[in-house]
Amino acid sequence: MIILVLNCGSSSIKYQVLDMKSEQDYLLLAKGIVERIGMEMAVFKHQVSGRAKQVIETPVSDHTEGIKQVLDLLVSAESGVLTSLEDIQAVGHRVAHGGEFFHASALIDEQAEKNIEACCALAPLHNPANLMGIRAMKTLLPKLPQVAVFDTSFHQTIPDYAFMYAIPYKYYTQYKVRRYGFHGTSHKFVAQKGCAMLGLDFNASRIVTCHLGNGGSVAAILNGKSIDTSMGFTPIEGMLMGTRCGDIDAGVVTFLQEKEGLDAAGINAVLNKESGAIGVSGISSDMRDIEVANENGNKRAGLTLNMFFYRVLKYIGAYTAAMKGVDLIVFTGGIGENDPDLRAYIGEHLAFLGVDFNPASNKGVRGKDVELTHPGSKVKIAVLTTDEELVIATDTMHLIKQ
Repeated sequence: MIILVLNCGSSSIKYQVLDMKSEQDYLLLAKGIVERIGMEMAVFKHQVSGRAKQVIETPVSDHTEGIKQVLDLLVSAESGVLTSLEDIQAVGHRVAHGGEFFHASALIDEQAEKNIEACCALAPLHNPANLMGIRAMKTLLPKLPQVAVFDTSFHQTIPDYAFMYAIPYKYYTQYKVRRYGFHGTSHKFVAQKGCAMLGLDFNASRIVTCHLGNGGSVAAILNGKSIDTSMGFTPIEGMLMGTRCGDIDAGVVTFLQEKEGLDAAGINAVLNKESGAIGVSGISSDMRDIEVANENGNKRAGLTLNMFFYRVLKYIGAYTAAMKGVDLIVFTGGIGENDPDLRAYIGEHLAFLGVDFNPASNKGVRGKDVELTHPGSKVKIAVLTTDEELVIATDTMHLIKQ
């Protein structure tokens, strides 16, 4: 089954084409990204598996035009992987927010589309763009089945005492203000992958997954279900991130609004775009740049790293307590997969739990699937590569076959 996976941002389209024979037997045919949609010139980066990447500059007015050009590329003589568009049997979309409507991935019908649109108020930067992709495909290939895979759905098993905020209850009933969590496709994928690799039963294990990149979150997964996660009503809560502040005293928000004369949009920009690693370090939102600055003696870079490491440790500790122990800790995402220092810090601090950390296995590991603990360690730690597009394709395949 050939599946097109789309992840539409406000001015971008990421895509992959996969030939899915089964969950374990699949082939990536092509992938790419269209950036700068709606600007004078858009940039296509298109790669057919086994070939060099192509970079094409051309005007793209909107998402419908962008997806049309992607489809043209996929069937072209020079850059194509399909004999015709009829080869595509389904489209899987990454959708940021499913609210309380969606507890799992779903076929997109008229009602599902309305529910996704209703969640735009909860994710104004993401859901409208996701909808553009869905509606563009309806226009271009109206008979093709479409599936939505939600960042939030895996976390819909979180109990009410963990997802509620201690504010007037009417804000939950009126506006659905509660913890939703994000990165759900990645958390579920690496938890299952880690259990398979290390011989654990996903449905009878206590797992903490750390998806750490420019945006980051930590999740507690008990017996196959998410019971808590660090991101909340929006992706701003929890970890110190590239430009997001993470956990903060709500009083700081009103204090800064008063002192700086900021309106809602202004304080939102500070907390989402000017905080986190870039705000503390004053150097960069990229942890690689901050690590270099730290090695050169920059004290604010060192402070940023210490804050980041500590916050990861604190969440792992809290979720271990919530699950009455932990069997597996997983690191994934751009930082999780590529920062041996962070993983060593966590492993060394958790020796009291029964973590027998293996520094030799951790040294220099970047972007690979590796166990980081010695055989017989009571608590296992692993670094695992994530693949959210594969999750989307897999869920799409299963729903279409039903």
